Amino acid sequence: MATYAEVGVAKDQSVIEIEGKQLKLSNLNKVLYPAAGFTKGQVIDYYVRIAPVLLPHLRGRPLTMKRYPEGVDGQYFYEKRCPRHRPEWVTTAPIWSEGNNDYIHFCVVENVATLVWAGNLADLELHTSLSLAKKIEQPTMMVFDLDPGEPADMVQCCQVGLWLRGIFEKFNLNCYAKTSGSKGLQIYVPLNTPVSYDQTKPFAHALARLLESEHPELVVSDMKKTLRVGKILVDWSQNDEHKTTINVYSLRAKQRPTVSTPVSWDEVKRCFSKKDPDLLVFKSQQVLERVEKMGDLFAAVLTEKQKLPEFGKLRVTSESGNNRGRSPRVVAPVAATAGKRSKSLSKAVRKK
Repeated sequence: MATYAEVGVAKDQSVIEIEGKQLKLSNLNKVLYPAAGFTKGQVIDYYVRIAPVLLPHLRGRPLTMKRYPEGVDGQYFYEKRCPRHRPEWVTTAPIWSEGNNDYIHFCVVENVATLVWAGNLADLELHTSLSLAKKIEQPTMMVFDLDPGEPADMVQCCQVGLWLRGIFEKFNLNCYAKTSGSKGLQIYVPLNTPVSYDQTKPFAHALARLLESEHPELVVSDMKKTLRVGKILVDWSQNDEHKTTINVYSLRAKQRPTVSTPVSWDEVKRCFSKKDPDLLVFKSQQVLERVEKMGDLFAAVLTEKQKLPEFGKLRVTSESGNNRGRSPRVVAPVAATAGKRSKSLSKAVRKK
């Protein structure tokens, strides 16, 4: 019987044993990334090898799967409800859904076996909550998704990311960057302290509008596509109990197996100074080599405790790098909405 370390060289049909759990894998030679000739077996092999740094970022968080049974050029579907045919050892977390007026039992990836099982379902992308399932109403982090509208690209994302970092430095807060694995850059602010989405979402919105007011030639906070041409959308809306973001180290369903990759701020600065967006594009093998050399650049996001600043303090952050001294006149109205968003009825979360 094969071990999980042998997935990459296993036959097209294989039974493997991982941590005492047996799994039947199928269609391992099926090409899921035609342009790269990257197979399902290679997808699973990547997830097994990256597991030591990936699993801490998955554990305890509801997973939304994005499955590509016919590969990246075929149809895909999102799956929130953990499949009924799952092995009995797959952990689930019941999360109340107001839309369904019922609990949805999400998969929770706690171990390598579950990761391999998900890979065998062609779950190429791993989308997770900003919260742990046990406290779904409490985000452990705040995120800003920097999305370029053509012809803007990663270079301009780096500029906006550096402006964001400058603002958080004024609050004495650390933030961390990762690529989306697609076109953009994502900035994460670890919190790991008592806070709610009723606080993080309005704060993120206010900060996005602050950047927009200071850099209208490059930044937009409104999602209308007509406004985004040649600009960077600072997407604040992901800070929501009902939304997910692409997990760090997840593959993306692009032409080639690119990965949502943690990057250092020196790398962000270099990409901006060199004006080369390709400097922050990483495929699966490159990410494995980076982790071997650099470790997990995103580890602090899980443990670093920081308090969300008060809204009023945004007024004194009007200088964010190359600003024009504009006053953040849009901040006060947005700040006034803090806490007024109706709170969803967060039901008790039972973890099986």
